[in-house]
Amino acid sequence: MTGPTLRIVIGTAGSGKSTIAQSLAREHAAAYLDKDAMSARFVEAALTAAGYDPGDRESNAFYLERILPLEYASLLDVAGANLRLGRPVVIDAPFSPYLSDPAFITAAAQRFHWPPVDVEVIRVQVSPATLRQRLRERGLDRDRWKLAHWDQYWAEHGGQPCAWAGVRLTEISNDANEPELSLGT
Repeated sequence: MTGPTLRIVIGTAGSGKSTIAQSLAREHAAAYLDKDAMSARFVEAALTAAGYDPGDRESNAFYLERILPLEYASLLDVAGANLRLGRPVVIDAPFSPYLSDPAFITAAAQRFHWPPVDVEVIRVQVSPATLRQRLRERGLDRDRWKLAHWDQYWAEHGGQPCAWAGVRLTEISNDANEPELSLGT
């Protein structure tokens, strides 16, 4: 018997990672864990209660230092609960603050008591022009800061590589001019 699988779909906001993650979850009958669906309401309420703009996350030290770590800890804890039940899991989240830490996944597996698990990371890449267009078109409040500070946002999040050890990494282009994606995983 093989253990459960964990697929983590990463990429910038607007890259198309949710579409890909949902497709993988359907294909593999996996639990689908979307960071925004799990925590956006709480994040917005916490930022508002603390007197901050609920749409500004990238430049808000309170969010980055106090709330963001809780979002990811909750996400990874729920993933662990599903993995211990033997369920395959697909996580849909950018993971930008953690991509440069090679030990991030092994530390999460230990902290949240994951069983032995095969981890595949699917990194969804998109060109700056395509991403900017998608963010404008979707018109979300949480994208306002990104668009207003585009050069800074792209420099910090656009081409960030994933340095995680112990994972299989699949990189796919989801650019506007690319053919439709097909994942053979």
